[in-house]
Amino acid sequence: MKSTLMCRFVGAVIFFFYAIPAQADRFDPVRIAIREQLVENGVPSVAVAVMQDGKIVWEEGFGWADRERQIAADANTMYSLASISKPITTTGLMTLVQNGKIDLDRPANDYLGNVGLTARVGDERAATVRRVAGHTAGLPLHYQFFYADEAVARPPMGETIQRYANLVSAPGDRYQYSNLGFGILDHIISRVSGSSYADFMRREVFLPLGLTRTTIDIGAGLEPYTATRYDRNGQPIPFYTFDHPGGSAVFSSAHDLVRFAGFHLKNRLPGQKPILSTAMIDDMHRPIDPQADREEGSGYGIGFNVRTKDGCRVVSHTGGMAGVATIMQLFPDRNVAIVVLTNSSSAAPRIIADKIAAIMLPGWKPSPAPVEPKTPPFSPTPDLAGTWKGTLSTPETEMPIELVFQSDGLIRATFGNQLPTLVSKARFERDFFEGDLSARIPNPDVGRYSYFVHLALKLDGATLRGSATAIGDADNARVRNALAHWLSLTKQP
Repeated sequence: MKSTLMCRFVGAVIFFFYAIPAQADRFDPVRIAIREQLVENGVPSVAVAVMQDGKIVWEEGFGWADRERQIAADANTMYSLASISKPITTTGLMTLVQNGKIDLDRPANDYLGNVGLTARVGDERAATVRRVAGHTAGLPLHYQFFYADEAVARPPMGETIQRYANLVSAPGDRYQYSNLGFGILDHIISRVSGSSYADFMRREVFLPLGLTRTTIDIGAGLEPYTATRYDRNGQPIPFYTFDHPGGSAVFSSAHDLVRFAGFHLKNRLPGQKPILSTAMIDDMHRPIDPQADREEGSGYGIGFNVRTKDGCRVVSHTGGMAGVATIMQLFPDRNVAIVVLTNSSSAAPRIIADKIAAIMLPGWKPSPAPVEPKTPPFSPTPDLAGTWKGTLSTPETEMPIELVFQSDGLIRATFGNQLPTLVSKARFERDFFEGDLSARIPNPDVGRYSYFVHLALKLDGATLRGSATAIGDADNARVRNALAHWLSLTKQP
């Protein structure tokens, strides 16, 4: 195994040196940083593209897109984008808005037919298309992955909506990143347009913007041009899909993605049609429900993260899942765009993008590496202390639940007739209680893998209500599922 990895690293090093242009330029320090990622951190390949004032000033690939077949990466290699799919999907959505076929401020259910969102709290009519696109509709954390070498297939979207599209917080009340919302958006696109999501995106977005190496999943005949996704041990990951294609299923090259970014910077690029007005683009970059709980100084628009850093307005998105780490950053006030794509899970895109930004944007400082926040000892407030009883609802049944907040800070949870268990990582902020525990939920969708349960409950007087989400443990470096269930508890006298 060690000799195999050594050969791969040596191959990456050899290819890296061949990839360096003969003439030195301002991006050479970034090339050195990329070399470190290839050699020292085992990243299989990196593709970058930089645009300034409507012109691509640098695009290049490094390493192996496919180690086994020794296919080198370049700027036209297609990478799985993961969540950078979201602003691409909403660009398609906005073409339907511009043509008067969808109203962003109408309820999403108006476009979903007989199966729609179910309000467990709040008013489902307030769960507008705009809020679904901005992660503030009240939908919970959600993802389901389906691997080509496993027997379980992706269910119809209507079935997923019926089982899991529960509003677990009132629309507009809370920001909760939800892939399910973007599965719902691609379903709306398909229903309204009368085409499959993939066909619509190709016809109305990819071809008009000149994105010839961009597809939903891997387009027929494009397999040789697509980077293989690798796990942390350097092994290829079997092809996988999800029940939220609109949130995760786009493949694109660095060249295509920086052209997409250039369109959103309102540059007139050769071969691109003006599929959206400047007003529509501005709307996409404007935060939705800024009062919703988000990191200070940041917001989420229609498919885009929006923030200000080091004096720069940043419109961006990242992507991460098994065998994928990607970043796309737009700096509208400087007319600069940066794209970094890789085919493994690592911090490489953030590190590389920061080094490029430092060259392109005077005063830009590297982002600190994310750290797992330490959970302080938990002590219940008087409002929480005591016994709470209620019901957890699954698609098939209901289960009695009891939570006991003890004065010593311990929290006992009892699910049905299971033995009591303790809640870990407990915290209570802004009327929201969160914590993790080990319990079994009677739902066949979660029984296929090992998981823990994450509680996210809002305190409202004598009630605690929200979600109990079964989150799959890492299994052979494969991402599993996060499936949320409605939970409502009442404080006992």
